[in-house]
Amino acid sequence: MTQAIRTTTAEPLPLPEGIEGVVADWSSDQRAFKNVPWAKAMMWIFLLSDTFIFSSFLISYMTVRMSTTEPWPNPSEVFALTMFGHKIPLILIAIMTFVLISSSGTMAMAVNYGYRKDRVKTFWLMLITAALGATFVGMQAFEWTKLIVDEGIRPWGNPLGAAQFGSSFFMITGFHGTHVSIGVLFLIIIARKVLRGDFDHGRPGFFTGRKGKYEVVEIMGLYWHFVDLVWVFIFAVFYLW
Repeated sequence: MTQAIRTTTAEPLPLPEGIEGVVADWSSDQRAFKNVPWAKAMMWIFLLSDTFIFSSFLISYMTVRMSTTEPWPNPSEVFALTMFGHKIPLILIAIMTFVLISSSGTMAMAVNYGYRKDRVKTFWLMLITAALGATFVGMQAFEWTKLIVDEGIRPWGNPLGAAQFGSSFFMITGFHGTHVSIGVLFLIIIARKVLRGDFDHGRPGFFTGRKGKYEVVEIMGLYWHFVDLVWVFIFAVFYLW
């Protein structure tokens, strides 16, 4: 009797047709993430969570702007620069956008040369990307200084109109600028590792992938392209609307 019970309980319940393969795929990380490094999968998960945060910020901005009863400042006038005796609207923002989009191109080239195992070109392209990112942050610091000193805009107040303008601006651009600053730091760290040959020799340490693989450069590229893409939405929603 005991033997019969053991035999019965040991038999697995049959799964419906088609479900068995799905369960097998997702119950085994080796099959669900086949040939995908864990660091790359985790970066995608991080970027997905960051997408929700930036989306919340932009949706909140649009909600506040459409619901406020106070006049909303015109971004073309607020972010205009006086050059050659004339006020040019959004000229600084346009240059910042061009610089950041250009850095996305150099980052893509760095990933390309990384998988070709060309250490020198990868190093210089990552360094150029970091320099463009640092230039963007520097121009953003100039923009902040101009608004705070010249226009008197603060996170808690705005003499030009709706008080929410200042809080929205500093929150959204500050959060994005922090991402760019962190990216510049990591670009320099990884570029140094590329030049030393850490990825070719599998030297142990932080941000070092499998021997002979330049996956970390690609992962850094994913982060940088995400930061650039987010700026495009910020540019369209905050500055052009």
